Amino acid sequence: MTQRLTAGDAAPDFTLTSDAGDQVSLADLRGKKVIVYFYPAAMTPGCTKQACDFSESLDSLRGAGYEVLGVSKDKPAKLAKFRERDALTLTLLSDEDLAVHRAYGAFGTKKLYGKEVEGVIRSTFVIDESGTVELAQYNVKATGHVAKLRRDLGLD
Repeated sequence: MTQRLTAGDAAPDFTLTSDAGDQVSLADLRGKKVIVYFYPAAMTPGCTKQACDFSESLDSLRGAGYEVLGVSKDKPAKLAKFRERDALTLTLLSDEDLAVHRAYGAFGTKKLYGKEVEGVIRSTFVIDESGTVELAQYNVKATGHVAKLRRDLGLD
């Protein structure tokens, strides 16, 4: 069973390569609230919908003090294509070896079409200014998730 994070846990630190080739560290974002979301694959319908929803909400999320990081196992070059194709404005990070996915409990056994498979568990984490998990959501739906998250955070 994959270990899952809950509110109050210290968010596992990470440094990953972005779609722009930069190194992005969670530790560098201390003092800001950060939404980290894990998604299965760039340029698939559900993941595209979710990324576009986050992009459309990014200005208001940033206005409320949140930075948004999308994490997948895709290579940075594929993430750059995803950003370009869909005019995404959030930071996309590559976790090819799935180490960060595993640290957050966002990789493990899940049900897919009634079968148990190993894979990426679509998950979202809200991390406070001190690096503590404020909200941990697993098995989120791609569609409507950002609107629900905004309500959960009291932004709407």
